[in-house]
Amino acid sequence: MLIYMLATAMTVAMLIATVFGLHQEAQRIRVKANTKRFEGFGPRKPYRHY
Repeated sequence: MLIYMLATAMTVAMLIATVFGLHQEAQRIRVKANTKRFEGFGPRKPYRHY
């Protein structure tokens, strides 16, 4: 019975760790996406009047 309780505790601990890790990764990706600005399509050339 003790083995089953330990196995259950380890399974729950691993599930919590997985959810926590996924949450951290999502936060990191969200912050990275918010700091990156859209700079248009390709390099920007200066506008010249002729």
